[in-house]
Amino acid sequence: MFNFLHTFNPSPILAAIGPIHIYWYGFFIVLGILAAIAIAIYLAKIYGLESETIIDLSVWLIVGGLIGARAYDIFLEWPYFSTHPLDVFKVWQGGLAIHGAIIGGLIALWLFAKKHHHNFWQLAGIAATTLPLAQAIGRWGNYFNQELFGYPTNLPWGIPIDMAHRPWQYMDYNYFHPAFLYESLGCLLIFIILIYLQRKVASYKLQVASYLFMYGVLRFAMEFIRLDATPVIFGLRFPQIVSLLIVFLSLGYFCYIIWLKISKKTAIE
Repeated sequence: MFNFLHTFNPSPILAAIGPIHIYWYGFFIVLGILAAIAIAIYLAKIYGLESETIIDLSVWLIVGGLIGARAYDIFLEWPYFSTHPLDVFKVWQGGLAIHGAIIGGLIALWLFAKKHHHNFWQLAGIAATTLPLAQAIGRWGNYFNQELFGYPTNLPWGIPIDMAHRPWQYMDYNYFHPAFLYESLGCLLIFIILIYLQRKVASYKLQVASYLFMYGVLRFAMEFIRLDATPVIFGLRFPQIVSLLIVFLSLGYFCYIIWLKISKKTAIE
């Protein structure tokens, strides 16, 4: 696998049918979504929910997530999109920010739960458990778009990047860290841990907090090697600041749970 990454030059186009192009980016996004839906339907049966509920929710989450992901990316790259407004609709070229997808997805999930009178935290627990699987698969779309790579490296799994995609200050380098692969493997590990926790811990809120904490830590770390342009505030990349906020909120919830347990134990004693 490492040799493949080191020698293969990916093309963003999976197939072309006349003027119609099918992109690897979209293929992996759809594949990730379908995999997440399949696992969500399995979990729904455990929780006593109908599979139709998950399928209907998935439509809401896909729409909300896509809108949020694109809006977030447009916000971060506003100087570019303000002069190229039509590029807002070219989602097959990339530009779907996961932090925005999480925000948009949560809003859509809340609206769905309220409209159909479902338990918001139960649905959020299922979504949080399956989302990292979708992320792990979807990140491979970034590879074929030659985006979200890291700093130059001489490691045997470094990936070649075409001149057109390299930042000007790194034109003399040929191989770069496969940041997409690191995050994909990290998300896969998060998914495995959450599946384990789902069997051991009967708490929807804890599932959500666990996902947010683990992905927040992963994304904060990943930003140290990524080269894509993003605003920098107080020496930190903007996604790192958002990730830190998510981590602190999750830690706050964990501390609250611990405090409740200590309080109950003290009251019993």
